[in-house]
Amino acid sequence: MGNASRPFRRIAYFLCLLSVLLLTEGKKPVKPKCPAWCTCTKDNALCENARSIPRSVPPDVISLSFVRSAFTKIPEGSFLLTPSLQLLSLANNNLQSLPKDIFKGLDSLTNVDLRGNAFNCDCKLKWLVEWLGSTNATVEDIYCESPPEYKKRKINSLSPKEFDCIITEFEVYQSLPYQSLSVDTFSYMNDEHVVIAQPFTGKCIFLEWDHVEVMFRNYDNITGTSTVVCKPIVIESQLYVIVAQLFGGSHIYKRDIFANKFIKIQDIEILKIRKPNDIETFRIAEDWYFVVADSSKAGFTTVYKWNGNGFYSHQSLHAWYRDTDVEYLEISGKPHLILSSSSQRPVIYQWNKGTNEFVKRFDIQDMEDAYAVKHFKVKEDVYICLTRFIGDSKVMKWGGLAFLDLQRMPSRGSMVFQPLQISNYQYAILGSDYSFTQVYYWDAEKAKFVKFQELNVQAPRSFIHVSIDKRDFLFASSFKGTTLIYKHVIVDLSA
Repeated sequence: MGNASRPFRRIAYFLCLLSVLLLTEGKKPVKPKCPAWCTCTKDNALCENARSIPRSVPPDVISLSFVRSAFTKIPEGSFLLTPSLQLLSLANNNLQSLPKDIFKGLDSLTNVDLRGNAFNCDCKLKWLVEWLGSTNATVEDIYCESPPEYKKRKINSLSPKEFDCIITEFEVYQSLPYQSLSVDTFSYMNDEHVVIAQPFTGKCIFLEWDHVEVMFRNYDNITGTSTVVCKPIVIESQLYVIVAQLFGGSHIYKRDIFANKFIKIQDIEILKIRKPNDIETFRIAEDWYFVVADSSKAGFTTVYKWNGNGFYSHQSLHAWYRDTDVEYLEISGKPHLILSSSSQRPVIYQWNKGTNEFVKRFDIQDMEDAYAVKHFKVKEDVYICLTRFIGDSKVMKWGGLAFLDLQRMPSRGSMVFQPLQISNYQYAILGSDYSFTQVYYWDAEKAKFVKFQELNVQAPRSFIHVSIDKRDFLFASSFKGTTLIYKHVIVDLSA
C-alpha cells in the first residue's frame, strides 16, 4: 500500500486492537477471529483472519475508547474513516500534543475525553484551543502541563490570541557580485526598481524585477567616477536621478523614454558641493526639493528646489560643519531636517512658511559624533535612530519639546542604524564593520527594540526595503563584500 493508505491502516489497527481487547477480556490472550468488518496490518496482525486494508469503515462505529493505552502519540488522520463517531476517549495516556485537525469532519461528535494527559500548550496545540471554542461536543476540562507559564492552566479557557505563533526571519535570496554604498528604491512606469551606487566602478546600477525568473536583474546604468549616492526622484511621471560623486562633480540625469537611456541634464554647483555624503528628496506643499549633505571643510549642505525645468540652489545650511547625513521628517505636522556632523551634535531645522526656508531650532543633546540620524513612527509617536561609530548608538523619542533617550545599543564600528517597516513589523538594523549586523524587532508591549537576528554583511552602509509581487526583500549594501538581498519570511508555527 502507498502513503495514501497509511491512515486507513492506522484506524483499522486501532479498531482491531479494541475488538481484540473486548474479545479477550478476562481470558488468556489468543488470536481470535476478527469481526467481519475488522482487518489488521500484516506486521501487526492481531487477528487470525487478517486480510487487506478496506477502503472504508462501517458508518455504525459510534464510540472508541483508548483509556490508559499508554499512547504517546496519535498519528495524523487516525479518525478519517469514522465520520459517524460520537464518543471518543483518549483519557489517561501520555499524550503531549494532538495532530492538527484530527477531529475535522467528525460532525457527529457529542463527547470527547482528553483528561489525564500531559499536554504541552505550544503553537502546535493552538488549533485545539480554536476547535474547543467552536465544537458542539462536550469536552471535559483538560490542563496544560507545560510550558511553565501555562502549567495547570485550563486549556478550555485559553484564547487563540494567547499563542504568538507567527515568527519572521531574513534569509539570503540573491547575491550581487559587487561592492556598494547606497541603495534606494523607486516606483516608475508601474513597477518597482532599485538603484545601487558602486563607489569603485563609479556606476549607478539599476535593477528591475524579473517576474519570470523571480529575481532582480540589471537593466541599465549611469557611468561616472567615485559615485557615493544615486538618488531617484519622480516628478510628474518623469524620472530624475541625482548622482553624487567625490570627484568629477555631481550631476542630475533624466530618463529619456524615447531613447530608453539616461541623459545628463544638469551639473550641481561644485563650489558648494565638494564632498557629498548623503541626499534626501522631499516635497513641501506643491514644491519638490532635494538636499545634499556635504562633508568637506569648505562645503555647504544645500537645499535645491525644482522650478519646472531643473533644480536650482534654494538655501545653504550649516556651512563648514562637515555634515555626514541629512534626514527629512515631519514633527507635529511640520517639515524638519536633521543634520548629522562629525564636528558637533545633530542639528534640527524647521520649515518656516513665511520665508519658505529652514530655520535652526536646536541641537540634540548628549549625542556628539552621531554619523547619521534616521526616523520612524509607531502610531503617532516619532522616534529617531542615531548611529555612532564609537560608543553607543541610540533610539530617542520625541517628547513634545525635545528628543528624549529611550534605548542604547553597543555599536563599535557602526555607520548605519536603519529603521525599516515591513508589513506590520517594525525593525531597526544596526550595521558594523567589525562584527555581525544586528537586526532588532520593535516590541510593542515593552515599547522598545529587542534583539531579533544576526546578518553576515561585510561593512554595511545602507539598508532598504523593497516590496514586489507580494514579496518583501531587504537590500544590504556592502563596502567590502558582495551586495546581499534577503527575503523577509513569515512562518506560522501553528500550521
